[in-house]
Amino acid sequence: MEMNQYLEVFIEESREHLQSCNENILALEKNPDDLSIVNEIFRSAHTLKGMSATMGYEDIAHLTHVMENVLDAIRNEKIKVTPELFDVVFLSIDALESMVESIAAGGDGKRDIQEIALKLQMIEDGKTISQSQASAEAAAAVAEPYEVNRPKTQYDQFEQTVIKQSKDQGFECFEITVSLRPDCLLKAARVFMVFEVLEKCGEVIKSNPSVEKLEEEQFDQYFTVTLITKENVSDLHSKIMKVSEVDEVEISAFTFDEPLEEVKEEEKKPETKPGLTEKKQTPVESTQQTSAKQAAGNKTIRVSIDRLDSLMNLFEELVIDRGRLEQISRELDNTELHETVERMSRISGDLQNIILNMRMVPVETVFNRFPRMVRQLARDLNKVINLEIIGAETELDRTVIDEIGDPLVHLLRNAMDHGIETPEIRKAKGKPEEGTVLLKAYHSGNHVFIEIEDDGAGISRDKVLEKAISKGIVSEQTAHTLTDKQVYELIFASGFSTADIISDISGRGVGLDVVKSTIESLGGSITIDSTQGSGSIFSIQLPLTLSIISVMLVELGMEKYAIPLSSIIETAIIRKSEIMNAHNQKVIDFRGRVVPVVQLKEVFEVPGEEDGSEFMSLVIVRKGDKMAALVVDSFIGQQEVVLKSLGNYLTNVFAISGATILGDGQVALILDCNALIK
Repeated sequence: MEMNQYLEVFIEESREHLQSCNENILALEKNPDDLSIVNEIFRSAHTLKGMSATMGYEDIAHLTHVMENVLDAIRNEKIKVTPELFDVVFLSIDALESMVESIAAGGDGKRDIQEIALKLQMIEDGKTISQSQASAEAAAAVAEPYEVNRPKTQYDQFEQTVIKQSKDQGFECFEITVSLRPDCLLKAARVFMVFEVLEKCGEVIKSNPSVEKLEEEQFDQYFTVTLITKENVSDLHSKIMKVSEVDEVEISAFTFDEPLEEVKEEEKKPETKPGLTEKKQTPVESTQQTSAKQAAGNKTIRVSIDRLDSLMNLFEELVIDRGRLEQISRELDNTELHETVERMSRISGDLQNIILNMRMVPVETVFNRFPRMVRQLARDLNKVINLEIIGAETELDRTVIDEIGDPLVHLLRNAMDHGIETPEIRKAKGKPEEGTVLLKAYHSGNHVFIEIEDDGAGISRDKVLEKAISKGIVSEQTAHTLTDKQVYELIFASGFSTADIISDISGRGVGLDVVKSTIESLGGSITIDSTQGSGSIFSIQLPLTLSIISVMLVELGMEKYAIPLSSIIETAIIRKSEIMNAHNQKVIDFRGRVVPVVQLKEVFEVPGEEDGSEFMSLVIVRKGDKMAALVVDSFIGQQEVVLKSLGNYLTNVFAISGATILGDGQVALILDCNALIK
C-alpha cells in the first residue's frame, strides 16, 4: 500500500491525539479520581498506536502500547497516580511528539525508547520510580528489550472463572509468548499458523494483542496467547518452534495476581460493585459523545494552509484591481459602470470577510502548549502555580498566531520566575501558597488583547530604576521624573534584567526587548501595569489581521502615505496659531491633553515648499496611552489596502511598516505610527 498519500493526515492526526493526551493528563493530575479522563487518554493513545502501526512506525506503536498498559492499570485502579507517574507519562508523550515531528521533517521516526518504556513497565508493575531507577540497570542487563517492555495480559472475571474451573478439571493454563523474527514479512500468516498449532493442543482463551489486531498485523514482533491444555511445556514449545520464522517461544504457567477468594467474593456479590458498573457505563457514554462530535466534525474538511495562503494572495491582487476599478469609475462618471463596480465591490467585500474568517485560528492553538510548560517549570522552580486560561476560543489571523507563541512563552516564564514567589514567601506574606497566572484573550474592536496577569511580587520601581541608572539606560536626573508606567517600560530595554541570580529560566536580560520588538513588528503594542506585592499585568494588543488593512490615505507634497485606521483617533484641521511650544517641542492642546506635533514632511524629508495657509491638517494617532498629531498636507480618504512588506533590501526603514499598491498604480508607504510616538 502506498503510505505517502496518508502521511500528511497521519502527522496531523497524531499531533491532535498527542495534544489531547497532554491536555487530558493535565486534567487527570488535577482530578485523579475521574476515570473518564483516563478513558479519553486511552482512546487517543490507542488510535495513535493503530495509526502508527499501520504506517509502519514501530517505535511509536511500541511506546504507545506500553503507555496504554499503564493507562489500563490506572483505569482498573491497579496503580495509583503520582506526580512521578505523570512525569514519566509526559516524558513518553514528549518522545512521541519528537518522533512525529521527525517524521514530519522527513525522518524515519525512530528513537531509542527503551529507557522510557522500562520506566512505564515498572510503573505498571507497581514499583515507584525511585525504586525502579535503582533496579533499572540490573533489569536492563539481564532482560531482553522486548521482554522488559512486554505488555501484561489482563483477564476479566469471566476468563478468570474459566481458568479456575479448567484447573479444577485437571487442565493447565499457560501464557505462551511467541516472538517472530525481525525480518518476518507475513506476520499475520505466522500468527495464523501458530494459532492452528495451539488449537490442536487445547483451547485458546485469550490473546494479547487481540485476534483482530493480530490479523491486521497491528503488533510488534511478539504476541502472547493464553492456552488451556493438557499438553506439557516441552511438547508445546517444540510444536510452535516448527512454525517457520518463529524466533523464540516462552511458556509460563498462569497464576492469579489476586487471591481466588476475592474472585469468589465478587462472583457472589455482583450487585455490590457499583464502581464496576459505572466504569463500564462511562466508555459507552463517552463513545456516544465522541460519535456526536464525529458527526459534527464530518461537516468540515481539512484545507492545507498553503492553499489558503495562495487564495489570500490572489485575493490581495483582486483588492488592488478593485481599487483601480473604483477610481476609473469615478473618473468616467458612468452610471452603469458605477452600479457594476459598486456591486462588484460589495461581493468582493463579502468574499474578503469569508477568506479572512477562513484564516482565523483560535488562539487556543498557541495556548495549548502552556499548561505543560507551566507544570514543568513550577516543579523546576519548586513553586506551586495554577495557570488559568480564559478566552482560548478568541480567533486571530494565522500569520499573527505563528508569531505570537515565543513572546508569550517569554512573558509566562518571567511571570513564573520573577513574579510568583515561593510557597514559603507567599505564606509569610499572608498569600495562598499557590500562585496564579492568568492568561486571558479577548476581542475589542479590530484588535485582540492578550493579558498575562500574575498575583506575585509585582515590579519594584526602586530596583528597576537602580538597575537602569547603573546600566546607563536612564540618567539619575531623568529617573525621578518618570511615572510608574515609564519606569516599568524600562525593563524592555535590551540587556536589562533585575534578577540577582542568572538561572536557566531568566536573568540574562535577554527576552523582553525581543518580545517588544516582535509584538511591534506585528503592528501591536505591549503595556505593563504592576502593583508591588500584588502582581503584574502584561497587556498585548494585536491587530486581527495583517494582510488587508483599512487605512487613511494622506498626501505629503506629491507623495501618498497610508496611516492604519487602527492607530487613528481622529483627524482635525487647526489654525497654525494654535500650536504651542513646550520643552522645545511643538504641541497642541487636544481635548485638554498636551499632544506633541510631528511634521511628517520633515521626518520623511519630502521635497516641497510649505503652503502659506493659516490652517494645517492633523491626524491624531495613538500608541497605548500616548498620542501624537501628525501634520499632513491633505486627506485623500479611507481605503482598504493590501499590506506588502518592503522585502529584504529595505529592512528597518524608520516609521514605515510596508507598502501598498493603490488603484491608480501608485505605491503608497504605510506608516508605523508606533515608531513616531515616543
